Amino acid sequence: MLLWQKWPKVTRDTCGSTPIPLATTLGDVSSTVYGDLMPPTRGRWLQRVTRVRAARWGALALLVRPAYIATEFLVATATRGGYSFASDSVSRLGEIGCSAAYCSPRHELMNGSFIGFGALLAGGAVLLSRPLGPWVTGLLVVSGLSSVATGLAPLDQDATLHAIAAAPLFVAQPIALIVLGVRLRNDRPRPAAALLATGVLTGTAAVSFVLFGDGPASGALERLALWPVLIGLAGFAWTQLAPDEGSGAGHSVTRSHTAS
Repeated sequence: MLLWQKWPKVTRDTCGSTPIPLATTLGDVSSTVYGDLMPPTRGRWLQRVTRVRAARWGALALLVRPAYIATEFLVATATRGGYSFASDSVSRLGEIGCSAAYCSPRHELMNGSFIGFGALLAGGAVLLSRPLGPWVTGLLVVSGLSSVATGLAPLDQDATLHAIAAAPLFVAQPIALIVLGVRLRNDRPRPAAALLATGVLTGTAAVSFVLFGDGPASGALERLALWPVLIGLAGFAWTQLAPDEGSGAGHSVTRSHTAS
């Protein structure tokens, strides 16, 4: 319905002399400032620019996450009593208490990294929700929040709460990579294959870590379930930084899966 059919009169400026039309049609209204109608094409352009900028910030958030690996090494070098990347879990680096047998003086840095890098994962996924799709976005947000909760519940303070907080991370991340690989398989087959392989690898490692968590290779299995995800998502994020001609979006915004 035309707006002037509903409201026949037109507005006038502050002097009461110059008529100003309210709008053209309901479907064309973008925004009105002091009675001036912003053209629909201008509104669409602003939406596209905002979407692209958000996606690039999300991509940057995922690109910096592999720095988490360096944090582990930095914290581990300060431990006293011996720490093994092969047999000790990541969570031991975040233990607050110290004893004669073991101490992690930089536990605050480790727990802070769980929180910080988890927030980057959740926030980056939200900003990249369009190319990721709703399912992958939701799974990565759950993973990020799980990491944040893990940092807030150190292992030696409450082992049960720590396990509950960390469990979704090991489940949701591999599934997210597999779903993302399936989503991209038609448009970007090579990255899709890499994501699928990474999802299978990290999922297998996560199951093995749960089954053999007290074994001599528990630390290696846990890291095999976590570290490749950082690299895989950073690789995907890199593809979002290059503009896609004609659409202003990242290269891997798949047109064939816009409904997924």
